[in-house]
Amino acid sequence: MGPVRLGTSNTETRGNEDNTERPTTQRPARRNVTEDNQRDERRRSETERETVLPRDRSPVGSYLSSEFERYAQRAAGEPETGAPIIRRFGAELLQAATPMLTQESGNQIPQDYVIGIGDEVLVTLWGSVEADLKLTVDRSGRISLPRIGPVMVAGLRYGELGSAIDQRVSHVFKNYKLSASLGRLRSIRVYVTGATKRPGAYTVSSLSTLVNALMQAGGPSVAGSFRNIELRRSGKLVSNFDFYALLLKGDKTADKSLQSEDVIHIGSVGPQVALIGSVNTPAIFELRPNETVDDLLAMAGGFTAVADRSRVTVERLDARNDLRISDLNLPASGTLQPRSGDLYRAYSAVEMTLPQHKQNKRVRVEGEVLRPGEFIMPANSTLADAIRAAGGLTPGAYIFGTEFNRESVRLSQQDNYERALRDLETEFTRSTTTQRALSADEATAQATRSQGSTKLIERLRAVRPTGRIVLQLTPNASTLPELALEDGDRLLIPPRPTTVGVFGSVFNGGSYLFATGGSVNEFLRLAGGPTRGADTNSIFVLRANGSVVSARQRSSGWILAGGDKLEAIPAEPGDTIFVPEELNKTSFVQEAKEWTQILYQFGIGAAALKTIKN
Repeated sequence: MGPVRLGTSNTETRGNEDNTERPTTQRPARRNVTEDNQRDERRRSETERETVLPRDRSPVGSYLSSEFERYAQRAAGEPETGAPIIRRFGAELLQAATPMLTQESGNQIPQDYVIGIGDEVLVTLWGSVEADLKLTVDRSGRISLPRIGPVMVAGLRYGELGSAIDQRVSHVFKNYKLSASLGRLRSIRVYVTGATKRPGAYTVSSLSTLVNALMQAGGPSVAGSFRNIELRRSGKLVSNFDFYALLLKGDKTADKSLQSEDVIHIGSVGPQVALIGSVNTPAIFELRPNETVDDLLAMAGGFTAVADRSRVTVERLDARNDLRISDLNLPASGTLQPRSGDLYRAYSAVEMTLPQHKQNKRVRVEGEVLRPGEFIMPANSTLADAIRAAGGLTPGAYIFGTEFNRESVRLSQQDNYERALRDLETEFTRSTTTQRALSADEATAQATRSQGSTKLIERLRAVRPTGRIVLQLTPNASTLPELALEDGDRLLIPPRPTTVGVFGSVFNGGSYLFATGGSVNEFLRLAGGPTRGADTNSIFVLRANGSVVSARQRSSGWILAGGDKLEAIPAEPGDTIFVPEELNKTSFVQEAKEWTQILYQFGIGAAALKTIKN
C-alpha cells in the first residue's frame, strides 16, 4: 500500500470495492466558510494597518533642534564655514522613518518566538503519509490537520512547534518524517507614548523589537530621552532600554521582542552636555548620574589624532557673570562630573602656539656661508647663532651688504606703503580737479600731467616691499649685530661686489668697476655726468646694506662727515647712485621724485627704481 496523501480540503479516504477516494458533499462547504473567515480576517488586518500607520514621512535632516543645540552650534561655528553640525548623539539614526518590519524582509525567526493567533504554520510530511500544508492559527489558538484533527499551537515557542505537531501526528501515522515552520506572520498592535515625535498606536510585525517600533515612531522628541526608554507589558516593566548601549557598544540585550498591546514609554530627557572641538564625534550627550568627564570623552570617541590631550575647557552657564570659562587639566580632572548645560571644548595641538620668545625659529641662511640652507634655531637665538649654524662665513663674504628680511616687517611695510600710495593718489586727484585751464594749451598740459600721474601710481603699485631690515653696519664690519631671530627670517650674505652702479638722468648709465678711494663724483663722471634735465639737488646713493645717502642731507651723520656735498663722499662696493629727473615744479607732481627715496626706505632696491623709470 502506497503512502497516504493529506490535503487541505479535509477529504476522507473511504475503502470500497474499487479502492477509490470519494469526497463528502458537506465538508467542502465548511472548508469554504473557513477560507472566507480567514480572508475576512486578513482584510480587516490590512485595513487596520492602513489606518494605524503614521502619515508623517519626515525627510532626512528634518530632526528638530533644541535651544541647547543651537547654543552649541554657535560655539562650534557655522556649518557653512566647515564646522561640524552639532546635534544630539544618536539623532542621525532616527532622522528617517524605518519601514514596518515584515516576514518578507527576510528576518530569521528566533527560536523563542511565541506563536499566536493569525500566524501561518507550514507543515510538510513525507514517508508513509505525504502532505504540504499551509495552516493559519485560528481564534482558539489551533491549527487543523486533515485526518488528524486540531493541534493547539498558540503560546508555543517556535522551537517547540515541530515536536508538538509530531506528537499529535504520531497517534495516527507511523514511519513518516515531519518538518514544521512559520510562513506569513501575524501583525500586532503596540503603543508608543511619552516624549516621542509621533506618539500613538502602531501595527507592526510580530517579529518586531522595541528598537523597530521606536524608530518607526520617529524616536525621542527634543524633550525625550535616549537613555530612559521603558517597555511595559500588562502594566509591568519588562525592559529599560538605553539607546547609548546600542550605539556605543552594540549591546541589544535590553531590546526585547514585542507582543500585542505592549507599551513603549519614552521618558523626559536627562542632563545634557555639549562636547565640541578636537574629538572624533562632537555632539550633545545625555548623561546618567555619576558619569564623568572621562565617560563623556569616551562617548565622543576620544580625542582626534592632533588634539591636545592634556587640556579641555568648560563653559558653565551658571558662571556667566564671573569666570565663565575654566580650564581642566587631564587626566587629573577626568573624574569630575559634568553639569547640565556645560559646554566642553577640546583643542587642536596643531593650532596651539607657544609665546614668541619660547618658540623655535625656522630661518634660512643663504649666500657666502659654508652650509647654506634652512635651520631650526632654539628660542632666543641671534643672527650670529644662525651664521654659526650654517658653518660660518666664507672668505669672500661681504658683511656690510648683508640682506636681512623678516616677514613681520614685510607685512608692516606693505600696509604702510599702500597707505602712502592712497594718500599720493588722493593728492594727485585733488591737484588735478582744482586746477583750471585758461587756454587749450594749458588743458592739454593738465591732461598730460594727469596721465603721467596715473602711470606713476600704476608703476608704484607694481612694487612690493621685501621686509628688509637695514643693519646699521660700517663698511668694514666683520660681524653681525646681536639681533634676536624670528620665525621665517631670511639672511643673505652676498659676495664682495666689484662694481658701482650709476642710473637715472645720466648720459651713460650702467655699472662701473669699483676702485678703492673713488668718490661718488668720480663715478658720476664715468657715466657722463647729469643731463640737462637732471635734478642734481636730489641725487642719492643706495648703499649695499640698504641705507640711503641723499644730497639733501647736511652733515647729519657719519656718512657726510667728510664734507657737505654728496659727490665728495667715498663710494663703497655695491653702491647704486641714482640721479632723478627734474619734474614740473608748477604742480604737485614735482613731489613724486621723493618717492624714490621712500622706496629705498622700504628696502625695495634698484630693480624697483628701474621699473618706475621705465
